[in-house]
Amino acid sequence: MADNLCIGVDVGGTNLRFGVFRGAECLRCVRREVDLRQRCAAASDAEAAREIVLTALGEGIHELLPDFPEVARVGLAFPGFVDHDGVLLKSPNIPQLENFALQRELGERLGLRVVAENDANAAAYGEFWEERQVHPELQDLLYVGLGTGVGGGWVHHCRPWRGAHGAAMEIGHLIVVPGGRRCGCGNQGCLEQYASARGVQASYVEATGTAPEPAVIAQMARDGHAEARAAFALAGQCLGQALAHVLKVADIGLLRVGGGLSAAWDCFAEDFLARLDQDLIPALRGSVEVKRGNNDDLAGMRGAALLANDDPRRP
Repeated sequence: MADNLCIGVDVGGTNLRFGVFRGAECLRCVRREVDLRQRCAAASDAEAAREIVLTALGEGIHELLPDFPEVARVGLAFPGFVDHDGVLLKSPNIPQLENFALQRELGERLGLRVVAENDANAAAYGEFWEERQVHPELQDLLYVGLGTGVGGGWVHHCRPWRGAHGAAMEIGHLIVVPGGRRCGCGNQGCLEQYASARGVQASYVEATGTAPEPAVIAQMARDGHAEARAAFALAGQCLGQALAHVLKVADIGLLRVGGGLSAAWDCFAEDFLARLDQDLIPALRGSVEVKRGNNDDLAGMRGAALLANDDPRRP
């Protein structure tokens, strides 16, 4: 089964990525600049928002199918709370989508078997697969993805740990600044309001009143711009604070930090690692290996494709 062709789809904050995989090997991938959050916000109602999502996903998948007609399954990495039946219970960053039978509806539209998974779980599994090529004895890995938001995934005993309701490891919604910025989940002060690309931008806006792109802020931080450096320092400190709590609960030995904002690792790593070490209990200090994730954009797609082919929970 692992050698069957499968399409892996990774839904990002402002883009969609589609890849054809034979096992873990990516044969072809395409990227579409589509902001589902923005498009769904303009939808007339929830049904229209669902149609927007299904159409955008279907168009990308159909672009690949003519050259790979033997594809039998699709693995879909989607941001939000995805239950064991592939139902998107809620997506904090796309609030129009609630109790959306994403797996079933997309499968019916495509005429293919679809496995829907939380995007961070899929990326965690993709990163786990890569680590296992070097360390085949590896059983557990904690992943945090810093993108438009912040996602988290825990591969435990070689499988993504989803929890009872598909909402496990929602690291981005740990509160790090009580009473802080309002989050799409309804709470205030969540990690993703400070340690995501949007969070870094928000910190810079608060300090300067201007809103350059996060990549521009990163370059300004490298050039010594005080407000840019402060925005990334806050991101690193909040991330270290949150992940120290996760590690104190789960005691995981390997942590990978990925996502688009990890390209600015040099801008926040020092503050992140210092706060992580400060907030860990003595028994864990120095025992957690921290790595920057693979920056090739494949982890989410690869993880989704692998899970679609070998997940025992799904048909």
